Amino acid sequence: MGAVSASVDLRALFELPSAVPVDIAGDTILIRCDLPGTMQLYRADPRSGAFEQLTAFSDPVEGRFVPGTEQILVEHDVAGNEHIQLSLLEARPGAELRPIVSDPRYLHRNPCLSRDGSLLAYSTNRDNGTDWSIYVRSLRDGSERLLPEPRGWCTPVGFSPDARLLAVLIESGRAGDDDLHLVDVDTGEARHVSPHEGEAAYGEPVWLPDGTAFLVATNDGRDTAAIARYELASGRWSTVIESNWDLDCVGDVAGRWLLVVENDDGYSRLRLHELGTLGHVVDVRLPARGVVEHPVFSEDGSRLAFGFSSPSRPADAWVFDVAERTLERVTELSRDLDLSVLREPELHRFDSFDGESVPVFLWEPDGDGPCPVVVMVHGGPTGQSKRDFSTIRQYLLSKGYVVLVPNVRGSTGYGKRYEHLDDIHLRLDSVRDLASLHAWLGARPEIDASRAVLYGRSYGGYMVLAGLAFQPELWAAGIEAVGISSLVTFLENTSDYRRAAREREYGSLAHDRDFLVEASPATHIDAIRAPLFVQHGRNDPRVPVGESEHIHRVLTEKGIRCDLLIFEDEGHLVEKLPNRIEMFSRAVAFLDEVLAPA
Repeated sequence: MGAVSASVDLRALFELPSAVPVDIAGDTILIRCDLPGTMQLYRADPRSGAFEQLTAFSDPVEGRFVPGTEQILVEHDVAGNEHIQLSLLEARPGAELRPIVSDPRYLHRNPCLSRDGSLLAYSTNRDNGTDWSIYVRSLRDGSERLLPEPRGWCTPVGFSPDARLLAVLIESGRAGDDDLHLVDVDTGEARHVSPHEGEAAYGEPVWLPDGTAFLVATNDGRDTAAIARYELASGRWSTVIESNWDLDCVGDVAGRWLLVVENDDGYSRLRLHELGTLGHVVDVRLPARGVVEHPVFSEDGSRLAFGFSSPSRPADAWVFDVAERTLERVTELSRDLDLSVLREPELHRFDSFDGESVPVFLWEPDGDGPCPVVVMVHGGPTGQSKRDFSTIRQYLLSKGYVVLVPNVRGSTGYGKRYEHLDDIHLRLDSVRDLASLHAWLGARPEIDASRAVLYGRSYGGYMVLAGLAFQPELWAAGIEAVGISSLVTFLENTSDYRRAAREREYGSLAHDRDFLVEASPATHIDAIRAPLFVQHGRNDPRVPVGESEHIHRVLTEKGIRCDLLIFEDEGHLVEKLPNRIEMFSRAVAFLDEVLAPA
């Protein structure tokens, strides 16, 4: 295990560039890269070595090629407000953006394109600001039509090969549960193809070339997601590829391959199958144990591009040549920091209060200890901490902190049963996992349990505040960003289009208000005595900035140190490099001060 130097500079860590491919057209790979400080679009040609920047927004953007054209569909917002607008851009440096779906008052999300590039489908809340509708737009003449069904929190997830059908996911009234519909693009008639009992989630379909069937990842009738096949003529489902871990899949337009992505305890495995026979072809050997992002095939299926990162290396774009079985790194980005000084974690498990086994990644700094420890809780709550790259983990290590990253109950990646262990009235059981983790870390001689810190963002921020409020004797300090202090005011004040979706996870204002009050850290704020660092973005549409302003005001009035940092040009995430550097510089300086020996 490599050593982490105490001299690692925060700026040097945060300036390490990362890159992830998002599409392939001919010899050109479209890449998102944060060399300018936010994620922008680049085009790369591995054969010539060309790497050219195409966008230069102050905020990050997404994009993909429009099939059969020299254009890119670009998704962009302003200052983190998440009001996504859609524009077209010629795939050359210096080209001007041409808006095609633009109304800054509303969101236009989840765009998908037909295989011939003639149709664009997207969901939007512009009809009334609250409900989601799906529109299909002709990119040839600019005409649009509303699909009358399905209604609700709906997401287009791909056209059939002939563009006659559009697959649409619609969330049900239960957490982690949705339904898959096939909508006739011409008539608007919707066919529900996934009737099921209990909760079930579905991914994006991979169609056979003739459109008679598709394959999709789903956990219908299972604890983990498998690959299932659906026959349009008979309406019959069959499970075709299984694992003890969650699976996902992508395919190529030519219909040659099915790539199965396995989430194995927080790291990725890639297995290539023939789409027609489902015969196993090869396991794609990855550069190390890490995480794959956004795998995408070239149209002819000859190449597979994906982003790859590990705990000790930032994300790069890689290309796998299917015929030659060779893997090549596309992005040779200049990095001033010696990556060999970065450290890998060890995976452990601890038994929680009820015997539930909870996975946790452990990073240890140099030295004999006992060292202070930072427990980093992911957001979501339906999310998962994986073996990917994190600058703040490595910086904390270089400062002499142990870093613990648990996947408390409610996390994804460990099966449907585990994911639902924190639903609604079980919410505080996930907080109790933190107390069990504290007992586990307190038994390790290299860790100073009296200097244990909670760190989290979004729902992870709620977990920080809940830990400080419900377990004040355990935690020496907290760092939280865009966290929920009151589940009631959060649901009352979050964006209208998000409220119903969040109530499925947390409980509803109409039926669960008493529990929401009791489970809110703000209700128990008098118990908090640990110093706290809080960050928020003024434009956050998910967790209103008032959640952080309230907790800061009350704690300050009580005489408890609470540092508040608000970025006026950010939303739910801190996307801009100068802001990230400021936030983490101040947050770690805060820790150094409040944990210093008396």
